[in-house]
Amino acid sequence: MTMQKYEEILRARQREIFARQHKIDDDLGSEKSDDSEDRAAERENDEVLEELGQSGDRELKAIDAALQRIQKGTFGICVRCDEPISPERLAVVPYTPFCKTCAAQM
Repeated sequence: MTMQKYEEILRARQREIFARQHKIDDDLGSEKSDDSEDRAAERENDEVLEELGQSGDRELKAIDAALQRIQKGTFGICVRCDEPISPERLAVVPYTPFCKTCAAQM
């Protein structure tokens, strides 16, 4: 797969996460119920949404780092051992900075 294809995949995922983050922000900012039982359920839902938002933030940072590696010409090379990252691994987690061996050691 070409670097351009990886960049397209990463940018598409980035757009998906941005859209999801926007929906999460909208849901978290929505008006809450006056009913105490409903508020308790909404609070639990908000905690789940916040965790999803934090997970999205982490993934966005990893995608940004991968896009920077593409620009530098180091994408697909493990940042720990400088060995190539397998195409199979990049197909599953295109923003990974680590080869399979280094990821397993961490």
